[in-house]
Amino acid sequence: MTGTKLVSLAVHFSTLEDPRVSRSQRHPLINVVAIGLCAVICGARHFTEMEEFGKNKRDWLAKFLDLENGIPSHDVFNAVFACLKPEQFEACLLSWITSLHEVTGGQVLAIDGKTLRGSYDRGDGKAAVHMVSVWATANQLSLGSVIVDEKSNEITAIPRLLEWIDVSGALVTIDAMGCQKEIAQQIVDHGADYVLAVKENQPKLHAALTAFFEEQLENDFVECRTRTTKEKGHGRKEQRDYFVAPVPEDFPLREQWPTLKALGLALNVTEREGKETSEVRYYILSTFPSAKRFAEAVRGHWGIENNLHWQLDVTFGEDDLRIHRGHGPANMSILMRTALSLLKKETSNRRGIATKRLAAGWNEAYLEQILIGP
Repeated sequence: MTGTKLVSLAVHFSTLEDPRVSRSQRHPLINVVAIGLCAVICGARHFTEMEEFGKNKRDWLAKFLDLENGIPSHDVFNAVFACLKPEQFEACLLSWITSLHEVTGGQVLAIDGKTLRGSYDRGDGKAAVHMVSVWATANQLSLGSVIVDEKSNEITAIPRLLEWIDVSGALVTIDAMGCQKEIAQQIVDHGADYVLAVKENQPKLHAALTAFFEEQLENDFVECRTRTTKEKGHGRKEQRDYFVAPVPEDFPLREQWPTLKALGLALNVTEREGKETSEVRYYILSTFPSAKRFAEAVRGHWGIENNLHWQLDVTFGEDDLRIHRGHGPANMSILMRTALSLLKKETSNRRGIATKRLAAGWNEAYLEQILIGP
């Protein structure tokens, strides 16, 4: 690859192990990866579409890639992505992206899981792939993901993700599944702080938080830092109240959670068509932030649902994919997450992600801009 900053892609992928038995392959590994990524940015959802993209964009691709042996066939794309090690593949992609786009320090990093529903294979009984991801809420970047073992759950996957991703200085948010003493300690040991949701899966902790905030309610929350936000639109009114307080000396479970520094409450009241609904959520924190910072963490966590998972399903059609072979489902998901991150970082086009993908397919200069920046 020569001629533009795209050469850096080859540099960052120089350590990626080629899973093919013979290294004297007709198509270099970087060709398969680069064409696959560009195709997904422009709308491809399967290996046949990657091949078709390559054939239609051969002249443009030849500016950056050695295409002496032509465009890889869909069978080559299928075979390579089925065998590439997902964590190694994503590490190379992340290394490249973060060389182009700086990751803001101290931001909220949301960790959450998503099932790739289309990866379920009824024929051989293979379970659907479930992946846990880290989303940088300020930068709108996917910083990595790991596959949950088929006979395990997110509790075992999150520690592996924390070992891989640099979370130092960040505020890490996880839903109730990740509210575990070992995970909380690991986050702090890595130089970060946490905001962990608490539900009935931690019954004693949930009961202690409920009792604490019921007492605070009776005393008008005098011990809490508070923040209220109001929104109106789409036929509804919404008020969110946030309360965060230092953990009291006599808190029942303080010794069991040695990193615990504060307790949080988020109350959401929504009015729609004259009907009012409310939702109460509790949190534990390893820091005692301002109420504004706590509110940003709570709201920011749901950014992984709205800005990552929703986009993957609706815009990229991830749940409709029917890829089953080997690591193919996970690696295709990684390509989609990378494509989404690059599309979000490109801001000269103010249209939605779906329109940007079309524009990239139509306009090679714009595709280059997405890949390397202005």
